[in-house]
Amino acid sequence: MLGEYRITGRRASEIAASVERAVGSGELAPGQVLPPMRELATQLEVNPNTVAAAYRTLRERGVIETAGRRGSRVRPRPASTARGSLRIEAPPGVRDLGTGDPDPALLPALGEAFAAVTEAYARAPGMYAQAPVDPEFAAFARSAFDSDGIPAGPVIATSGSLDAIERVLTAHLRPGDAVAVEDPGWGSLLDLVPALGMRPVPVALDDDGPLPDALEAALRAGARAVVVTGRAQNPTGAAIGAGRAAELRAVLAGHRGVLLIEDDHGHAIVDLPLHTLAGATDRWTVVRSVAKAYGPDLRVAVLTGDAVTADRVSGRQRLGPGWVSKLLQRAMVHLWTSGAVDPREVARSYALRRDALVRALEARGVDAHGRSGMNVWIPVSDETGAVARLLHTGWAVAPGARFRMSAPQGIRITVSPLVGADIAPLADAVAAAAGPARPLSYG
Repeated sequence: MLGEYRITGRRASEIAASVERAVGSGELAPGQVLPPMRELATQLEVNPNTVAAAYRTLRERGVIETAGRRGSRVRPRPASTARGSLRIEAPPGVRDLGTGDPDPALLPALGEAFAAVTEAYARAPGMYAQAPVDPEFAAFARSAFDSDGIPAGPVIATSGSLDAIERVLTAHLRPGDAVAVEDPGWGSLLDLVPALGMRPVPVALDDDGPLPDALEAALRAGARAVVVTGRAQNPTGAAIGAGRAAELRAVLAGHRGVLLIEDDHGHAIVDLPLHTLAGATDRWTVVRSVAKAYGPDLRVAVLTGDAVTADRVSGRQRLGPGWVSKLLQRAMVHLWTSGAVDPREVARSYALRRDALVRALEARGVDAHGRSGMNVWIPVSDETGAVARLLHTGWAVAPGARFRMSAPQGIRITVSPLVGADIAPLADAVAAAAGPARPLSYG
């Protein structure tokens, strides 16, 4: 089972250290199965409870994972290469449709907002004793949550959605815990979960969001948290409708102890309503980033949730960065209240490009998905070949490997760089590269 390596030690700390040293040196490889606790206890001539304590320590440190009857094994190391690096570099003359970036023409000018807040800052600089969330920022964000039917809860500012999700996960879960995630789903999240020592469990989806049966299976398999995207799901554009939301809430109601994280990725860039799942479990959060509508470099997101989760997140944040710069928070208040972005116009612009591409592909016999947001997902039988052929014809797209766990292969196209004249030639190129539609589903 362990080859030539022999675990040693008489105390739990010594046994755990023996395993940890072997993992660090490479003598125990990722995926290596450890002896059953009673078997190892017999070998070491110690009480089985001692081995159980050692294994528990190793799980908490993220060294091993336990999968029921399959026993304990060395946890796979977090990928040294992030999924984000699995992108195709567009050489000169090639259009880059793989970035996931918003259209710069739809982003607001920031000069007026920052001039206003820096002038106010000169009169009253921010200090340590001030509250971490600007009152106007909190009030505006809370009002937007209220209008979408999101339950009452405190507002916290974080440095983007991924920062918020990490803080919420670590507030409740430990290394070794399972997290249900959409598949295909956001590549950065699929990197984050194992990097925290947690285990991602794929949940299949269709254009209407996560499949209820798949979510139920993940929760029955032991997932302690679930991360869902309400609309503009990355990479598929899925959006949870009213009927699907009711089904998912019913599933979650049977697992009240599960942590729900809802990433409202499409806030301010789609015109579909949010059918929130918040409140279906005892522990929940909703996260909204300003990145897609106002600019990725602003690095601001708002989070609300149940009182316990919010208290844990804000308490831990105080012991780290302390707070998100209130200059940024006040700049966002200025942008929100001045109407710097017209969400309806932004949604219309992306929808025109996205829907035109989906229709053009369908007319050419290519299955394509893009119910909301700025991305189109295209199932293919050979994504490596499709990406290469498209690159040869002048289009760089994102390979599905960035977003998939067990879902079928595909490619993602971001429509934000497109203009109307691009649609037909791009659809022709995709049809030639991907071939006719096959009976595939990303669900």
